[in-house]
Amino acid sequence: MREADRVTIASGTPGEVLMENAGRRVVEVIEREFAPLARQRVAVFCGKGNNGGDGLVVARLLRDRVAALQVISLDRPDPLQFDPTLSVDAVLGTGLKGPAAGAALELIRTVNATRPPAKVVAVDIPSGLGGGGEFVRADLTVTFAAPKVEHFLAEGSAEAVGRLIVADIGIPAEVLQCDLEVSAPRDFAPLFAPRPPDSHKGNFGHVLVIGGAPGKTGAAAMAGLSALRSGAGLVTVACSDSSRLVPELMTESLDHFSLERKTLIAVGPGLGPSRPLMDRLMKEVRVPMVIDADALNSIAGTDFRGRGVETILTPHPGEMARLKGSPVTDRLSDARNFAREKNVCLVLKGHRTLIALPDGRVWINPSGSPAMAKGGSGDILTGMIAGVVAQHPHDVERSVRAAVWLHGRSGELAAEELTEFCVLATDLLHCLPRAIRECV
Repeated sequence: MREADRVTIASGTPGEVLMENAGRRVVEVIEREFAPLARQRVAVFCGKGNNGGDGLVVARLLRDRVAALQVISLDRPDPLQFDPTLSVDAVLGTGLKGPAAGAALELIRTVNATRPPAKVVAVDIPSGLGGGGEFVRADLTVTFAAPKVEHFLAEGSAEAVGRLIVADIGIPAEVLQCDLEVSAPRDFAPLFAPRPPDSHKGNFGHVLVIGGAPGKTGAAAMAGLSALRSGAGLVTVACSDSSRLVPELMTESLDHFSLERKTLIAVGPGLGPSRPLMDRLMKEVRVPMVIDADALNSIAGTDFRGRGVETILTPHPGEMARLKGSPVTDRLSDARNFAREKNVCLVLKGHRTLIALPDGRVWINPSGSPAMAKGGSGDILTGMIAGVVAQHPHDVERSVRAAVWLHGRSGELAAEELTEFCVLATDLLHCLPRAIRECV
C-alpha cells in the first residue's frame, strides 16, 4: 500500500487529496451506519502519521454534525470529557512494526475501554493489529483501496476487524495487482447458472470416493453424500462396508474398484495407511484428484509431484507439517511455497483457509465458523470440492475456491440456526442450498 500510495501521488494525485478522500469515505460509512449523527457523541483517537491525518479529516467533517466531539491525539492524550457512543480509531496504520508501545498503546487501551456501550470504527486497520501485541477491537473497519493481509491473517484478526468495508479513495486498480486475493461469492456465479433443460446425470461428472476402512466408513459416506449434494451427477464410494451409504450412492469394494469412466477421484476419508494404493493412484489417475486425510499421510515423505491444479490436497496444519517435514510457521508462505514446489492446488484448512496454486497465487477464504470444529467437517469439504470440480473440470481453480467458500458459509448458516455448539458435519449439507443462492 505504501508503494500504491507513492505511485498514485507520483501520477498527479496529491497525498492531501488521498487523505481527504479517506476521511470522507469513513464519514460516509458513519453516516450510513450510525444515523442520526446528531445523537452521537464521538471520540476520535489520532496518531502522528497518515492514519492520524485521516482521523483529523473525520473529526473536521463531523465537528458540527454530532452531539459532542473530542479529538484525543498522541500529542495531547487528554482524558475523555464524556462517555462516547462512537469511537474512531486512527492511531496506527499499516506501517506498524512490532507491538504497539508507549502512548500509542495507552490510546489503544482507551479505545477498547469505551466498548461497550460505544461502537468502534477503525480507520484502515485496527491499531496494533499485526504487531504481535495489543490491538483495537473494532465493530467495523473502513479500509482503503483493497483489503490488507492483516485483516484476515494476523493473529486476533477475527476479533479485531469486525465488519470490513473497502472504500475507493482514488488509487488506480492497476497499481493494486497482487498474487494474494480474497474469495467472494460473486466470483462463483458462473458455476451455478441454470442447467440446460435437456441435462442428464452424465453431464455432471462421476465421482469415485475411496476410503472408509473398517470402523471409519462414516467418513467415506459423508464425502460421497456431500459430492452428490454439491451437484455431481454420479457418485460411487469404494469402502469396506456399504451399509451406511445413502441409497443414491453406488458402491464398490475398497479392495477391488475401477477407475474407468470416473471423472474425479477423491481419496482419503477414513482410508487408513495406504502407501501402495497412493503410489498406484499417483501414477494412474489422469483426472482431477482430491487427496485428503489418511491419503495425505500416505504421500508424506515421498517425492510425489502433482499435475497442477488437478491435484488437490486438503491438509489441516498437522497434516501439512507432515507433508512438508517441518512445523507450519507461516501459513501463507508455507502454502505458497509448497504448492509451487509440488505443482499442486493446496487447500490449507483452518481459520481463513488458504487456497494456494502452482503459479504462486494464493486465495484467502473468508467464510467459516467455530461450529465447524467437529469430526466429519473435513470429509464434507472433500465431498464438496469433488462435487463442484466434477461438474466444472475445465474450471478447477474457481470450483475449488467455490467449494471452500460454500463449506464455510454453510457452517455460518448452520451456526445461526443451531448455535455454534450443536452443528453436526452433515448439517452443513442442509444449509448448502442457501449458501449457493448467495452466489447467484
